[in-house]
Amino acid sequence: MLIDEFSVTICAKDSTGPYDYELRKRLVNLAKENNINHQIDIYPFYGSAALRAGYDIKVGLIGPGVDASHSFERTHIEAIDSTIKLGIAH
Repeated sequence: MLIDEFSVTICAKDSTGPYDYELRKRLVNLAKENNINHQIDIYPFYGSAALRAGYDIKVGLIGPGVDASHSFERTHIEAIDSTIKLGIAH
């Protein structure tokens, strides 16, 4: 999937491994049910401190989509708005 700076990004896994599948699926379903522009991505250089510390908890990660090139990262107000909408959706 092509990640862009206009969507909320739902993280599937990072350097500590995959995030909780049921939680990720719930976030994706919430985004679909609420017509929230979203993408799924992985962050190989990011890592959950809680998982690294050995906590046995379900974790998830969402955030504004970012496009990067030539050492510049950019996002759009639509991505921030979508992140807020997903964060408060139920």
